[in-house]
Amino acid sequence: MKSFIIAACAVAAFSASAVAAEIKVLSAGAVEPGLMRAAEGFKKASGHELRVQYNTAPQLAKKLADGETGDILIAPPALLDEQAKANKVSADGRVMLGRVGAGVMVRANASPPNIATTDALKQALLGADSIVYNTASSGQYIAKMIEKLGIADQVKAKTTLYPDAAAVVEHVAKGKGNEIGFSPVPEIKMSEPKGVKLVGPLPADIQNYTTYGAAELTGGTSKDAAKAFLAYLATPEAKQTFASAGIE
Repeated sequence: MKSFIIAACAVAAFSASAVAAEIKVLSAGAVEPGLMRAAEGFKKASGHELRVQYNTAPQLAKKLADGETGDILIAPPALLDEQAKANKVSADGRVMLGRVGAGVMVRANASPPNIATTDALKQALLGADSIVYNTASSGQYIAKMIEKLGIADQVKAKTTLYPDAAAVVEHVAKGKGNEIGFSPVPEIKMSEPKGVKLVGPLPADIQNYTTYGAAELTGGTSKDAAKAFLAYLATPEAKQTFASAGIE
């Protein structure tokens, strides 16, 4: 009953405006599958439409430093905190969306490596022709993980870094050898039609999760609609939408 009351209040909040608005969202790419579905549900309920620009967290930080603005920022808490200190993000009304784990991908028609254990993953990386990941939050963790496995020097020459997940997917999909790529699990699942497949998440003992939240940007022009979208993101319906897309 409590959830129903909360949801009903949120629906009233984001349905209140009679004029449909366009909400500009600056978002980390890892939550794209869930955000796309949430945007559809929100539009049906409110009439408001989202225009989303996806970037890595470092790219989002640079855009904001260069003067880019919008209505909503979706990013890891550290970046939200940083932007709040700079008065670019509201300190109130933040909504946590969930966490995303790192996964392993290979070409769609390639034999999947054994990654069931940390040692198996280590051997798979040593035997790979190419290792690919990005320079975003998830990729920074992969670099540290490889160092902890003690094989950084051995795999350095065959490691390629890209600024975002899209370039990682393209590299792996177009490969002809034994390529292994790393990316957030939801992004790999979303990219499977492009020629890659998810082997699985990292082994539990070395898995890393990146948490993402949403907050209102202070320089936005669609403030009422932005607040309505944040209210929608807090509903059980929206939470389930993100969870079904692999954002726990």
